[in-house]
Amino acid sequence: MDIPARPEHSAPPRVLTVAGSDSGGGAGIQADLKTMLALGTHGMSVVAAVTAQNSLGVQGYWELPAEAVRAQFRSVVDDIGVQAFKTGMLASAELVETVAGLLAGADAPVVVDPVGVSKHGDSLLAQDAVDSVRTALLPTATVVTPNLDEVTQLTGVRVSDENGMREAAAAMLAYGPRWALIKGGHLRAPSAGGAADQGEAVDLLTDGEDEYWLRAPRYDNRHTHGTGCTLASALASLLARGLSVPEAAAAAKEYVTGAVAAGFPLGSGLGPVDHAWRLRER
Repeated sequence: MDIPARPEHSAPPRVLTVAGSDSGGGAGIQADLKTMLALGTHGMSVVAAVTAQNSLGVQGYWELPAEAVRAQFRSVVDDIGVQAFKTGMLASAELVETVAGLLAGADAPVVVDPVGVSKHGDSLLAQDAVDSVRTALLPTATVVTPNLDEVTQLTGVRVSDENGMREAAAAMLAYGPRWALIKGGHLRAPSAGGAADQGEAVDLLTDGEDEYWLRAPRYDNRHTHGTGCTLASALASLLARGLSVPEAAAAAKEYVTGAVAAGFPLGSGLGPVDHAWRLRER
């Protein structure tokens, strides 16, 4: 996929992530900024929460005050400007509603990753914040990027096959985002190649009318920490670079597939995807 180049010495497209910090560096704001750099954009951040996190899980998290989140956002937007926004872990109803209010007037694409549970199964969203995500945050989204667990958390839809992904997308779109990218990475459908074949990782992008099925090899690699953050950040970066939503989603899928294939061990548990895999290929 051709991605527009920028003139030498000009500022790259600017992307702002509003999310939580991952002290282990594999997900959250750290993954977002690495992805943005790898895809030729200038990443900026609003820290909404701080986690104590490593390869084994999330040991704790602390929300920042809404005032601090609002001040970071205004500081960046009012001076530097933003070509795309990405949201991740927002933790509480107050923070979800604060960020939704800030994004309501945004004149750039918004990618919402409705982070609810970490890769290790740790909750990252207060139960009373789920309704705020549905009613306040999702209507601001150009694209929402839930995994299947997040689909169930937000809509009650349980997906067991590709047809269920259509139902999931319809349920997500009913809350107001313009596009839904349903990530089927947790879907383990039988593959034609037999037990040794890992099959495909299948995602569905739709606006309720047009459908795009994004397919890639499923790699037998347990080191996949940060896949959701990485995909959403890649999508935001590519939208900032001028691609359409279908083009950006396809290119983001290609990037995250390579990052998963190159994922590496770190610590005693699940290692991260490799955000720099393209740089190593060169």
